[in-house]
Amino acid sequence: MNARIEDYALISDLETAAMLGRDGSIDWLCLPRFDSPACFAALLGTGDNGFWRISPSGAGACTRRAYRQDTLVMDSYWELPTGSVRVTDFMPPRAQLPCVVRVVEGLSGAVAMRSELRPRFNQGRIVPWVRAEEHCTVAVAGPDSLWVSADGPVTTQGDADPTIIDFTVTAGQRLTLQLAWAPSHVPEPPGPLRVPAETALKATSDFWRRWTARCRYQGPWREAVTRSLITLKALTYAPTGGVVAAPTTSLPECVGGERNWDYRFCWLRDSTLTLSCLLRSGYRDEATAWLDWLVRAIAGDPADLQAVYGLGGQRLLPEAEAPWLPGYEGSRPVRFGNAAVTQLQLDVYGEVLDTLCLSLRAGIPMEPHMWSLVNSLMRYLQEHWREPDQGLWEVRGARRQFVHSKVMSWVAADRALRMGELLGRNERAPQWTAMRDAVHQEVCREGWDAGLRSFTQSYGSPALDASALLIPKVGFLPADDPRVRDTVLAMRALDDNGFVRRYAHNGSGVHGVDGMRGSEGTFVACSLWYADALAATGRLEEARETFERVLDVRNDVGLLAEQWDPGCRRQLGNAPQAFSHISLVETAFALRDAGAHEGPRTAVRSTMPESP
Repeated sequence: MNARIEDYALISDLETAAMLGRDGSIDWLCLPRFDSPACFAALLGTGDNGFWRISPSGAGACTRRAYRQDTLVMDSYWELPTGSVRVTDFMPPRAQLPCVVRVVEGLSGAVAMRSELRPRFNQGRIVPWVRAEEHCTVAVAGPDSLWVSADGPVTTQGDADPTIIDFTVTAGQRLTLQLAWAPSHVPEPPGPLRVPAETALKATSDFWRRWTARCRYQGPWREAVTRSLITLKALTYAPTGGVVAAPTTSLPECVGGERNWDYRFCWLRDSTLTLSCLLRSGYRDEATAWLDWLVRAIAGDPADLQAVYGLGGQRLLPEAEAPWLPGYEGSRPVRFGNAAVTQLQLDVYGEVLDTLCLSLRAGIPMEPHMWSLVNSLMRYLQEHWREPDQGLWEVRGARRQFVHSKVMSWVAADRALRMGELLGRNERAPQWTAMRDAVHQEVCREGWDAGLRSFTQSYGSPALDASALLIPKVGFLPADDPRVRDTVLAMRALDDNGFVRRYAHNGSGVHGVDGMRGSEGTFVACSLWYADALAATGRLEEARETFERVLDVRNDVGLLAEQWDPGCRRQLGNAPQAFSHISLVETAFALRDAGAHEGPRTAVRSTMPESP
């Protein structure tokens, strides 16, 4: 049986990431990039799909584990009758080729250890050739090779699959095992294997602590904010500045179901919150790199704007299924690639223009070609904003007139006007003002349900959608507008034990809006949006309770997946999820600035409070 999603910790070298379980097993690793084929894919199948476990022989989960303060260096401890041991896992920030370093240190007594390595290239499918070199074991298949070395005496059980290394550590003794990827034509051990472990560990720890020291957030919840920012940095592909939504694919939104998606790419929808999060936290260089990635990615015809791109801005991300992988707890199909690239999602035009406006207001210069981009995007949107689309939830059902898409069309026009004012470029102000007013009037007429006293999911529909909580955040209506206050109250209908669903589900059948079978968990970011909206409408204590309820469902090392199942009390969806952590940081700032942090922490209620 698979470990729970929350049993995994993350280590990263800023170009790819590994998922490390409590039992000392790396069950997911794509090399050499986030979006490369996996060489360890047990997370989506069985041990035969690839893993690398280091732990005491015969032991299960570690006794405890923790990241070293302000770093992405993970310490796992086992306390056994014969002694205790610590395994330290990290990936040095990429200088050459990717490398995983695993340092085993005896703390007391004597502990028999085992390293069990079973690589499977090409998404957990291809069994490599394994050969023994001097001081190394090498696994090769197609374009890939893995080189594994140890810096002390070990016993290797032949060249069988898996490769097993047995050794014993006593108090004060250390042994380091390292795994490095290299193109298969490389004839000698990769450079990272020649770096002493202590040197690599110090350099990695120093890198993360220097980076974390730049954080400007001061106030309550600093530990959660810092860990979220470290996670966001870990999900950044350093060569281009792109931020992946998650390092995993096909972790299910419904265990055993078909809601399994590949999130190892970069979504434009995350752009404004990502930029805001980085700028507010003091990471201007990272914010600028993300902005540069975005501008490069969307270059071209505005009609071809996609919701999602590859790490380098690639447009082709064909979705395919992997029938050889049984899926996480039988959740099929396992998917690689994402068909969202083919969808019409009008809200992303608003996200892009909001991001450009935010960057300009933050003092990041706007090059002349970027103003041309603004004009191109607005020309397209003026012609197409009335069309139905698939919306921010990327539904696979029929296109609809989603209210959020219209609100974000209003945002696009509003931000274009603001940028024009800042730049003294008002030649198209009359047309953009007319569009902004037309969108606003239509949404207030068609998107508002007087009976429900709420904005709805789409025109003419009685369904609620948590995206309506963003209406005051983006400035479409002020927080003190009665329609905003009523909409926030109406969101109680999406409550599931104190957490917020994206929209209502109808059980196991095909959902009428998204076209998928089965239900899902509550969406972490939606609960954070709810906290923001509560604070904006003056319900500060409830806002704090909602926020801290989310903090309480982070895993033991501070990580959040995309969703939370309040009934089974487990994380769901791809993990760790950048959008969840970005939203956490933004909500922490919002609640701190609103004064919602003042006073002692209250007991977290299990359900949403009733309206006054």
